[in-house]
Amino acid sequence: MTVQRTLEVWKLGIVKYLDALKLQEKLLLDRKIGRVSDLVLSLQHPPTYTLGKRKTDHNLLIPESDLKSLGAELHYTERGGDITFHGPRQAILYPIFSLREIGFGARKYVEGLESVMIEVASMHGVKARPGDKGETGVWVGERKIGAIGVRISSGITTHGLAFNIDNDLSWYENIVPCGIEGKGVTSLRREVTGELPSDDVIHDQLIQCLARIFRFSDAQIKHDLPVL
Repeated sequence: MTVQRTLEVWKLGIVKYLDALKLQEKLLLDRKIGRVSDLVLSLQHPPTYTLGKRKTDHNLLIPESDLKSLGAELHYTERGGDITFHGPRQAILYPIFSLREIGFGARKYVEGLESVMIEVASMHGVKARPGDKGETGVWVGERKIGAIGVRISSGITTHGLAFNIDNDLSWYENIVPCGIEGKGVTSLRREVTGELPSDDVIHDQLIQCLARIFRFSDAQIKHDLPVL
């Protein structure tokens, strides 16, 4: 008999990176003790550069002191992966999942996140692929359209994926994106010649693909959200 599981969706709009990080940390603890079920945060960030636990700040190509004048923040995190950028019109999904309950190992989980972005790109006529060996994320040719960085603590996931819809790609000129030399970045807008639906619709497409790939029976929006 198939177990029916509902994915709870928290749609948060634009959220500062540290506020989202604090919320994830709280929900991680709540998920560990069973106070909340599996859920996903759907949001965007103001301009923010983040580094993973390897602290590869040599891949930031401008002095950290210049970031404030540009209107960007820099944060060090405990996720996997290298330096990346988050900003408006980039879709962020942060799943708070129990890997044991959904029946996925760490590698299969990351591959599932890749599949989410590949499927949504395909909906808009864009052929995307997983990275080659040593390359994380999702690519269109030699251009990266989606980044992945996850943390798993006691089998519970935090952080997640970032999918470029129509964000300002010039922000990536200040970094070596994900620490991979000689590769470019792209967005759905840059790869699609016709009209795109609203960002909210694309967020919903990502959520629906996430729910299906990770075997949820449906996804339901949570309305009584905390004030961040």
